[in-house]
Amino acid sequence: MEFTTAKPLKPSSNISDIVSKFAKVCKLRSIGVFSAENSEQSQQPNNPKIRNAHLGEDSSDVTEETDCDGVKIHPHPVEVTRTSDKLGDVELSKLFDIVSALKLAYVQLQQAHLPYNPKKIVAADEHFMTELEALCKMRSAYKEKQCMKLKSDPSRLDILKKKVELNEKLLDELKFQMEVKNSDILCVQKELGDLAMANAALAEKVKQVSLQRKNVRVWNIATFQDAFRAASKSIHDFAKPLISLMKASGWDLDVAAKAVEVEARYSKRAHKKYAFEAYIAKRMFYGMSLKSCNVDGIMRHDDPIDALIEKPDSDFARFCGEKYLLVVHPMMEASFFGHLDNRTLVLSGKHPRTSFYQIFARMARCVWVLRGIAASIDSEAKMFAVKRGSKFSDVHMESVEEDGEGAAVLGERQVEFMVMPGFRIGETIVRSRVYVSKPKM
Repeated sequence: MEFTTAKPLKPSSNISDIVSKFAKVCKLRSIGVFSAENSEQSQQPNNPKIRNAHLGEDSSDVTEETDCDGVKIHPHPVEVTRTSDKLGDVELSKLFDIVSALKLAYVQLQQAHLPYNPKKIVAADEHFMTELEALCKMRSAYKEKQCMKLKSDPSRLDILKKKVELNEKLLDELKFQMEVKNSDILCVQKELGDLAMANAALAEKVKQVSLQRKNVRVWNIATFQDAFRAASKSIHDFAKPLISLMKASGWDLDVAAKAVEVEARYSKRAHKKYAFEAYIAKRMFYGMSLKSCNVDGIMRHDDPIDALIEKPDSDFARFCGEKYLLVVHPMMEASFFGHLDNRTLVLSGKHPRTSFYQIFARMARCVWVLRGIAASIDSEAKMFAVKRGSKFSDVHMESVEEDGEGAAVLGERQVEFMVMPGFRIGETIVRSRVYVSKPKM
């Protein structure tokens, strides 16, 4: 059989278009599905548009009239202009070879089913996949080649450079905007911190005011006077074991009392106990400012040691430790107990559960409560002292030992020393307790 020489087709500009056209024209079909296939091939051998194919290949070409699912397709020849940067003759010829081989492999795959032969099916499938992979590789190589051409194109590079410069300018502008926003964020954060601190301060003030109002409703002058008497009694109660321990340790009480109040004159020798009470009160109230505080937590414990152990870092715990070190001299404690264990524990921030320290803690609690109640009733409350030699006045003073004598008789005497300080709360005077001189003979 002879074939007339066909007019050569010019290469397509795009492999994808060529593959698409061939897929439409060269519709892969199963053997025996279309009965008119062979007759159609026999009627078209001299068509000038048919390209020479492999001999014995059972397929149609680009000008074949094809039945696709009952619809006839009449393809027309395509004239493609050749350009220097498009697909060449070699590539186009290779593409035709691969497509033809792909068709043949598919036909062989169909033939392996009639009759059904598993081994031939596997072999034909592998052959078909090999040709398909070759087509995919050719497509990828073409795309890569086109991409390299675009990169080497100076005009394309200029366009890309301009885009890069534009993006860099946009990036710089965004960075500047980000710096401005960050600066704004820092300012807002600082303002937020200041507001948080101000809110915390206001909350503390509200808490203090609320506490003061609550205490004003609870505490009054009568309760303060009760607390004053309780504090005076607690000092007297602590002085008793202190004097007993001094006696047991061999201390000379006359010498000790004279060391406390050098120029004091006593009506009775037993009155020297007031010198020790004055010594204790002077150190318990020394440097103490009247400050409002919530004393309910301390008052709910029968044993003040429990309150100290429950909150060892509280203001009351620090007050108790400081006053113990001030009232009980190391020499005194060593002579009483033969050691300084209590002092060592207090210095370490702890509180010993001994009978001596327990009595001291009760006294410290009464003084602490007295201080808190005074400031809770009146924030302007003041504490006053009476100097030695002052003329006795029943307005500001009361004698620890009246001996049944009236105010007129006491008014003629002078103060030897103050045992307990007095307080001024609003318009109310809570008199200080003093020891007055003995009457002149």
